[in-house]
Amino acid sequence: MDKIPFNKPYLTGNEKNNLESILNFKHFACNGQFAQKCEQFFEQKYNFNKAILTTSCTSALEICAILLNISQNDEIIIPSYTYVSTANAFEKQGAKIVFADSKKDSPNIDENEIEKLITNKTKAIVVVHYAGIAVDMHKILKIAKTYNLFVIEDAAHSINSYFKEKALGSFGNLATFSFHETKNIQCGEGGMLVINDKTLENRAEIVSMNGTNKSAFIKGNVAKYEWVDIGSTFLPNEITAAFLLAQLEQIDIIQQKRIEIWDNYYNNLQILANNNKIILPKINENETNNAHIFYFFCKNKDERNELIKHLKINNIQSSFHYSSLHKSIYVKNKYANIISLPNAEHIEDTLIRLPLFFELTNSEINYITEKIIDFFDYK
Repeated sequence: MDKIPFNKPYLTGNEKNNLESILNFKHFACNGQFAQKCEQFFEQKYNFNKAILTTSCTSALEICAILLNISQNDEIIIPSYTYVSTANAFEKQGAKIVFADSKKDSPNIDENEIEKLITNKTKAIVVVHYAGIAVDMHKILKIAKTYNLFVIEDAAHSINSYFKEKALGSFGNLATFSFHETKNIQCGEGGMLVINDKTLENRAEIVSMNGTNKSAFIKGNVAKYEWVDIGSTFLPNEITAAFLLAQLEQIDIIQQKRIEIWDNYYNNLQILANNNKIILPKINENETNNAHIFYFFCKNKDERNELIKHLKINNIQSSFHYSSLHKSIYVKNKYANIISLPNAEHIEDTLIRLPLFFELTNSEINYITEKIIDFFDYK
């Protein structure tokens, strides 16, 4: 079997046509027709109040921190088991990051542990829908309402995923998405900010345009645009948006294929789960699966690492995922008291991700799962 990569970005075939249109039209900067079409797609399909394309999910999170006026007097609750961008955006504004543990059976934040972390300085809860599988947003919103907190959904993994028939990214005051080449829908590097809180909408446009009221100028609402707030260059060029639109136009096809691949993995590995060799992902009845990641849990770190080596020997590229942020060098250097978050630490040590991309064949899936079963049979 030839080497099976962990990821292979999918091209729909229409990216080239869109890029040629840009070369003919000769508008390369931000806020062109392709960006507007992408934003309208998300607003209409997922009932988002306002969508703004950004250069990355990281930049969208940074806009969130600016919009909420995050400062050194604030505390932000985030899951420890997440990518560093989830914390960095708020750390850069001076906030204290308060790390929450995962659930025992899921990388997602444990909703039942959040209230004990809230103080009079807490300003926002940031939730991450790991692998596109939803955090219980009804619980999160109830807590936020009780303590008058903002909610931000880091929905980097979560395009086309739902909780109780409502799209992820539509619950929080703000939400962010990623279109990195490892994501279901990709444009190499890109992201999006969703503004569901209408009181933040106008300022979001200003912040995303270097702190100017250029958006109002484009709409004809002011005679000229000028510097009115803080901001940065957060918007992607039109080339990125054109590439992204070609992907969005085939989102249903892409999603159907990825879910088929995910289901094949799950069914093939069920025999190991039934024999308590591994723990497969758990998806509750109120949650949908967008097949962003196929992962499972081994018994311990050594077993997980041995399995990764075993798959590599057999030309299969697999991977672990995040290192828990509360254990990071940065946090250890900044804070004297290092907390213990046992669930996040266990997930960090035992989670393994398998190859998942549009062009992965059934024979390759069967080969991968056969090698995994062989590994556990040998043990």
